[in-house]
Amino acid sequence: MDAIAQASGVSKATIYNHWTDKEALLLEAMLMIHGLDREPEDVDTGDVQRDLTTVLTRKPPDKCDAVRNRLTPSLIAYSAFHPEFGREWRHRVTEPPRQCIKKILRRGISRGQLPADLDIEASVALLLGPMLYAHIFSKDDPSRKPDLGPVSAASFWRAHSQNRKERVADLGIRKPTPKTKAR
Repeated sequence: MDAIAQASGVSKATIYNHWTDKEALLLEAMLMIHGLDREPEDVDTGDVQRDLTTVLTRKPPDKCDAVRNRLTPSLIAYSAFHPEFGREWRHRVTEPPRQCIKKILRRGISRGQLPADLDIEASVALLLGPMLYAHIFSKDDPSRKPDLGPVSAASFWRAHSQNRKERVADLGIRKPTPKTKAR
């Protein structure tokens, strides 16, 4: 906090008037550089695939790239030694897109576009997993980072849309029945 006060030209007391502690300041800075300092807008075009693509391709503000790339490794390390901060960070960073995706999936189910028995949690994991993969494994060369949002949304739609299920039923394809063990 001393370094922040010195760099900003204000007293520590002024900083503590705005943030209760160092972790509150770090969380607010992290939210700002990741573009999460505002509520994500609800996406409802009526097209599940398009709505999922919109959420999965959201990017933090470009103007914060350099700061974010410099701070994120330190914040990750800090969260490893300060579990409460780590929990709050994960909640504030990962929960908004998870909730947006869940809302889109539930709307798709209620509109008959997705099957009623769709596992929402598994679906969220299937949709966000490729984004995390690209983020982790494309760190060294961001130019090679694939834009997996549209690909993930399209693949998910092809696998789970009611249209697909109806086409499969029309073709007479049935789910395999489990074989019983011979005694």
